[in-house]
Amino acid sequence: MMGTTLCFTFTTTNVVLKPKHISSNFSNTLCLGSPRSSNPFSHCSVKFSSFSIPRITHLRVSRDSLTPTEESLSSSPPSIGDSDLLVVGPGVLGRLVAHKWQQEIPGCQVFGQTMTTDHHSELIQLSINPSLKWVESTHKFPNVIFCAPPSRTPDYADNIRLAASSWNGEGCILFTSSSAPYDCSDNGPCDEDTPVVPIGRVPRIDVLLKAENVILEFGGCVLRLAGLYKADRGAHNYYLEKGIVDSRPDHILNLIHYEDAASLSVAILKKKFRRQIFLGCDNHPLSRQEMMDLVNKSGKFSKKFDKFTGTNDHLGKRLNNTKTRREVGWEPKYPSFAHFLESI
Repeated sequence: MMGTTLCFTFTTTNVVLKPKHISSNFSNTLCLGSPRSSNPFSHCSVKFSSFSIPRITHLRVSRDSLTPTEESLSSSPPSIGDSDLLVVGPGVLGRLVAHKWQQEIPGCQVFGQTMTTDHHSELIQLSINPSLKWVESTHKFPNVIFCAPPSRTPDYADNIRLAASSWNGEGCILFTSSSAPYDCSDNGPCDEDTPVVPIGRVPRIDVLLKAENVILEFGGCVLRLAGLYKADRGAHNYYLEKGIVDSRPDHILNLIHYEDAASLSVAILKKKFRRQIFLGCDNHPLSRQEMMDLVNKSGKFSKKFDKFTGTNDHLGKRLNNTKTRREVGWEPKYPSFAHFLESI
């Protein structure tokens, strides 16, 4: 970054500068064109007389200049409409949900809540209003979807609770969970009504079930998704990269394309369901070996998968979400993984 001159105006002679909300892009130059140094104020010679500092709650600075491009929602409360949407965790799935919502509801606003500012510029390009995890219950939204994974937080259920506190109860709040909690591991049939693993048996599943319970207590809904995929993401891509995988080939997998998971999420939100659990899958389960045979035969990928070598790991389940499809009025764009491969 080029050297930049900053001018401050203060209203008191007793001033302590605490730039804790300033972006790391200020690290090269902090005052009056000084070069970067271990003490950024060592080259400053400023006589403070009459100064005032405006309150800044969050400032993001572009890479090429120090022009402010965004302020936090907490500094200027937005005007939130009846059809606006808050996406907590606007990653791959969250962004697709936002795009689908914008397509189906012209003129709506979509807000994206993130843990860091790393991708805020990308969200702005997608017409998503980004902010850090903000003033928990100050802003109320009629529609909320929680797409953030549990890996980014030590208390997933508490994060769900904070997101739910931003829901005004008018539209729908939806948590995108996983189909992992269903208590089936013998490649047998499984649907929305299959019992779940009892809490206390599997810690990673406990995390999901406790988070689901929070959403249901608030009156929201849960969407348990099968394995998400697109051309460059998903189980098939992981296996291609590995080449040889120490897992059993006959384990049954269940899949749903990211676009279909997004369209199902939007359909649930628009119907304003309450306290219901839905299942998202393509109704075409297949074994690991069958999936990778399709990948190799498709000729659509530069790499070839070699083999599975495992014999002792657990089996899977055969998901069917006919009940969800009937209740929501939804059908997938990609009815099977094989259909997807043919389309690319």
